Amino acid sequence: MTAALTPVISLPPLRPFLKWAGGKGRLLTRILPHVPASFENYHEPFLGGGAMFFAVRERIGGTAHLHDLNDVLINVWQRVQEDPATLYAALEWYHERDSKDFYCEQRTAEPTTVVQQASRFIYLNQTAWNGLWRVNKFGQFNVPWGDRAFRGIDEDTLFRISDVLIGATITNMDFRDSLEKPRAGDFVYLDPPYLPISDTSKFYLYTEKRFRAPDLADLAELCHQLTERGVHWIMSNRDTPEVRDLFPGCDIVRFTTRRSVAAQNRRDVESLDSPEALIIGKSAT
Repeated sequence: MTAALTPVISLPPLRPFLKWAGGKGRLLTRILPHVPASFENYHEPFLGGGAMFFAVRERIGGTAHLHDLNDVLINVWQRVQEDPATLYAALEWYHERDSKDFYCEQRTAEPTTVVQQASRFIYLNQTAWNGLWRVNKFGQFNVPWGDRAFRGIDEDTLFRISDVLIGATITNMDFRDSLEKPRAGDFVYLDPPYLPISDTSKFYLYTEKRFRAPDLADLAELCHQLTERGVHWIMSNRDTPEVRDLFPGCDIVRFTTRRSVAAQNRRDVESLDSPEALIIGKSAT
């Protein structure tokens, strides 16, 4: 008698658990064909919501090194990695209290424990206008209510993500420091904050420290050093003459995508064509 086969349960692919301005989830089909099929260590200095990490995690032969200058964001990733059960319980507390008035209270709240800080971040991320994380020059969150219900994170999904992050290095670190680590055989994905298109643009203020033209110039120089060390890297950025001039000799794939931006009424968004550049820095070895 033939034994019955156990059905194989196919789990849905993991995707970012945070909504992040400038996230590359919708552009993965454009980017992934240029990513090596396999590599040793993975480095992402501007982690954000981690769409690229989730997309390439099965290509990583060694360790994932995930960094961001936003310390409250990194704390969320660390709590998901280290203590998903306590984090899930804290998120349930927000489920029970969710309302516009509660959101306004949480905008100015100052939780003291790392789990409370992480759960507040997730709550604000899901209920703020357009999922935006923006702070003023004092580091204070200042996004209006988004008129949407808090959904939290499914418990099974949260634990799956935690399992995926086992062994990963997750730190609050400037890109200048994190890019000293990659070596030949590694892959680096770079998605820095785009330089503002006008003096009034505020969407790059996701920490109290601004990312400006000198920072991009420093990043370009570090990318050239990566190439000399035999590191394969890819950068996403806005397609401008200034950006292209910083990367002579690199392959640059240019395309246009649709982005949601603030409209006249800040409760609304409108689509805008955005010129994108995918800068490919193939290793010299």
